[in-house]
Amino acid sequence: MEISVIGGGLAGSEAAWQAAERGVDVTLYEMRPGKSTPAHVTGELAELVCSNSLGSQLVDRAPGLLKEELRRQGSLIIACADATAVPAGRALAVGRERFSQLVTERILSHPRITLRRDEVTELPRDGIAVVATGPLTSPALTSSIAELAGGSQLYFYDAMAPIVTLESVDASKVFRAARYGHGEEDYINCPMTRAEYEAFWRALVSAERMPLRDFEREDARFFEGCLPIEVLAARGERALAFGPLKPVGLRDPRSDERPYAVVQLRQDNLAGTLYNLVGFQTNLRWSEQERVLRMIPGLEHAEFVRFGQMHRNTFLNSPALLDATMQLRARPGLFFAGQITGTEGYIASTASGMVAGVNAARRALGEPLLSWPLTTMMGALCHYVSHAAEADFQPMKPNFGLMPPMEQSMRRKRDRDIAYAERALADLSLFLLAPEGAR
Repeated sequence: MEISVIGGGLAGSEAAWQAAERGVDVTLYEMRPGKSTPAHVTGELAELVCSNSLGSQLVDRAPGLLKEELRRQGSLIIACADATAVPAGRALAVGRERFSQLVTERILSHPRITLRRDEVTELPRDGIAVVATGPLTSPALTSSIAELAGGSQLYFYDAMAPIVTLESVDASKVFRAARYGHGEEDYINCPMTRAEYEAFWRALVSAERMPLRDFEREDARFFEGCLPIEVLAARGERALAFGPLKPVGLRDPRSDERPYAVVQLRQDNLAGTLYNLVGFQTNLRWSEQERVLRMIPGLEHAEFVRFGQMHRNTFLNSPALLDATMQLRARPGLFFAGQITGTEGYIASTASGMVAGVNAARRALGEPLLSWPLTTMMGALCHYVSHAAEADFQPMKPNFGLMPPMEQSMRRKRDRDIAYAERALADLSLFLLAPEGAR
């Protein structure tokens, strides 16, 4: 039996790969490049739009644990990320273009996957399908989903950070370093004095923003994990200094002093010619971005290859609709995956894609569906999106707070995190080795 996967982002690509690897024929639908979205710029699969960082590599950190769980289960996305990694200290960051190209190449070369460059405008009424169209689902398909879901959907705003060319950064005013020396000087740091920071903050909070369209003004709720820099700045003069501009763990080698604030730039492509402004998601007008961001030391003559943008992201009220298998309760055989389900971030989206793809294949093969153990990060995330309080449901990134507490009390947070990770990987191994009927 063949299954359909709608959406060629990280979750959709992972779902298609996992199903095909289990011997099921897959048709993967991606509307780009024929029809694009407000955020995408290429037609490649798994295009990264907000950041090129996939988060911590440390297994005793929730994002790092989730990556290790995926790695041990043959994740396409993690394999491609590892193959295209760029320096980022203890984080996994990728060369944005090469990463997407590699995912596309792997999908196209799989004998059981057929890629169709067509827009899907309505949900399939029968058969087995995975919907992984992401937070920028096209209006036509969004309407079809809303009809099936009974209007149980929410939305928030997401934003992208600007990207500058390395050659336009004034090397005499910046220094290379990673926080606490973790990494081989992977970040470019733009140090600010107190006077420079305060002038920058005043310019930022008074800068003109892009107006929201009528349908976006109805309920302008921002997701806390991806606030536009100007929204965060509006919370107070020190909000940025305690947030994305915090100087903790950094010392300017020229003065051996800690700056008052620091703007960090992270490598964005394999060639090392492009850098993104870490934490600088924004909805300022492009002319205002040029004016304000060039107040940052070292960026006075910055060449912007991409300005920051903001867009509305749509996601389901998943606890009212989905099982932990990522299957729609009201329509067996229809699965959802990715940020449309309320999993926040690239790796969480990938994990839900793996779960949906595996279970779609199992349904096609007449096998029972799987729910991952709650003690694994994958299982905890899928349980959250299917069991959280419906009235207060918001997208969630990987975190140890989603997992069952350890039986033994531990006073030190680091010891608890290590224990969570060790338990998760041990239970994942048992889960993968267990006979079918025991899962």
